[in-house]
Amino acid sequence: MLLTSERLILREFTFEDWQAVLAYQSDSRYLQFYEWENRKRKDVEAFIQIFIEQQQQLPRIKFQLALILKSEHKLIGNCGIRKESTESNEAELGYEISPDYWGKGYATEAASTILNFGFEGLKLYRIYSRCIAENMASRKVLQKIGMKFKRELPKNEFLKNRHWDNLEFEILKDKYMHEKKLS
Repeated sequence: MLLTSERLILREFTFEDWQAVLAYQSDSRYLQFYEWENRKRKDVEAFIQIFIEQQQQLPRIKFQLALILKSEHKLIGNCGIRKESTESNEAELGYEISPDYWGKGYATEAASTILNFGFEGLKLYRIYSRCIAENMASRKVLQKIGMKFKRELPKNEFLKNRHWDNLEFEILKDKYMHEKKLS
């Protein structure tokens, strides 16, 4: 699978991607909102192996793609969409970007591309995403792609020795198609 946007290529992961993923997942800025304290080669190899195995699903229900910055031909993160079952008409969207590329609109561009794939390619009715309430940048990405706040999940996630509130956002296909026509 290959998707493109103005500045990004979204492609399938390969095992060789582990070095680029390890580089950004080892950054303390990245680790702030993840359960890991540090990342090692074996951790990242196992992480990528999950996405490689998802590529073999028939029918496929999980699509986590490497984000390649066209101008540098460099892997800068990943973005994907995951259905819970083949019968489901909704899916969860998720993304992560190397901290060196934060604040440049890449997460928004990637998430928007995956959102379009979900509604147009997978024919989904609803796409949702969750983020830690304190992760303001992630909240802004979800709002920029047209998702609306649905609910707060108090103390829903335990990491870094504390409970964190999560926020859930969603967008329905009708709303997405309406907004797309207007733009």
